[in-house]
Amino acid sequence: MHYVYILQSKSGAHFYVGLTADPAARLVAHNAGQSPHTAKHRPWLLRTFVAFSDQKRARQFEKYLKSGSGRAFSKKRL
Repeated sequence: MHYVYILQSKSGAHFYVGLTADPAARLVAHNAGQSPHTAKHRPWLLRTFVAFSDQKRARQFEKYLKSGSGRAFSKKRL
């Protein structure tokens, strides 16, 4: 399975969208500072994740969530 996940900083001011095979392990890595894109806004909370059996569809959904309309969708629906 492939998971598109949304993280929210504990302060609530920052969000991050990513793709992984293991959301729990990826959250631990983000909170350990192993990703330079998220290290300065730690700690992170897992807001939501969506499972896909097809990696291509997961990548497409991740790309959509990173777009302007995708960010609006995620704030309203996820």
